[in-house]
Amino acid sequence: MVDKSWGGPPLSNVRVRTNDSLEERAARRARERENRAQSRDTGMAERLEARAKAREAGAAERERIRQERREAEAKLAQSDPHTAAAQRRRGSGRKDIVREERDTTGYAMVVDPARIRTLADRGASVDSLAAVLGLSVQEIKDALASGSAEKLR
Repeated sequence: MVDKSWGGPPLSNVRVRTNDSLEERAARRARERENRAQSRDTGMAERLEARAKAREAGAAERERIRQERREAEAKLAQSDPHTAAAQRRRGSGRKDIVREERDTTGYAMVVDPARIRTLADRGASVDSLAAVLGLSVQEIKDALASGSAEKLR
C-alpha cells in the first residue's frame, strides 16, 4: 500500500478526511468538475481554431503554388508553344507536337455507290447518309439498289 510518506503524488481516488460538511465537500467537487469542463472546452476551442488556421494556410499555399504554375506555363507558352504543348498534361496521345486545326475546306468527299453500300451495311440509315453526303434520299436509295438487292434501312 502506498501512502504520502513515500513522496509520490497524492492519490486522487483516496478520500481526504476533513472537517468540511457534506455541503461544502459537494460544492468543492462541483467547482472542480466545472473547472475541468471549462479547461476541456478551452483546449478544444484552441485546437479547433489552430486546425482552421492550418487549413486556411494550406489552402492559401496551394492556391499560390497553382497561380505560380499557371503564370510559368503562360510565360512558357508565349515564348515556346511547342515546348509548352509537350509539357502540358494530357490524358493520352502524343506529347511532343502542337495540335493544329486543319483547314479542310478544300477536301473532297468520296461519294461512290460502293462506299454508300459499305456505310449502309455498317448500319447507317438512308436519311443519315443523305444528310452527310449531301445527296437526296432517292439518290441514296438508287445507289443501294444498284449494288445489291438488300432491303433499305
